[in-house]
Amino acid sequence: MVRLVPLVLLFAVLTASAAEIPNQLIDYAAFQDQVGQVGELRHTHRVSAEDFISMAADPGTVVLDARSAEKFALLHVKGAHNLSLPDFTADELAKIIPTRTTRVLIYCNNNFLNEPRAFPSKNLAVALNVHTFVSLNAYGYTNVYELGPLVDVRQSSIPFEGTLAAR
Repeated sequence: MVRLVPLVLLFAVLTASAAEIPNQLIDYAAFQDQVGQVGELRHTHRVSAEDFISMAADPGTVVLDARSAEKFALLHVKGAHNLSLPDFTADELAKIIPTRTTRVLIYCNNNFLNEPRAFPSKNLAVALNVHTFVSLNAYGYTNVYELGPLVDVRQSSIPFEGTLAAR
């Protein structure tokens, strides 16, 4: 029992200390709020493959691929712009998306089957579409639409380009 008490006290001190470590550039509560606000909007902004193709054909629409440059080079939706999610900043997004009201289409690894080198499936809880949608909304982009279905790249009418498309 004597040893247990110091461990409990040490845990309490470490927990209290961790909660008090300030960083004005990180706000988990704001992230939680953002996710809550975006949930319903995201649900209504998921589109079919056919609608995605039609919307992408509009010259005022930006198709954004937030995967790594390496995966993008292998295979991506034709005409998409690449900005890896870790590189999202207000300035970098503004270089690709003309205004915050510009229609933006997004997709991720978990939208595509049968090309695991370019589109390796992620854990459901961390699918890139979810993070991308929340992040774009946090930066003020309100006209975002997400490819909804799981699509087989071998049978899709969505046009692709990249080194694997040339095969």
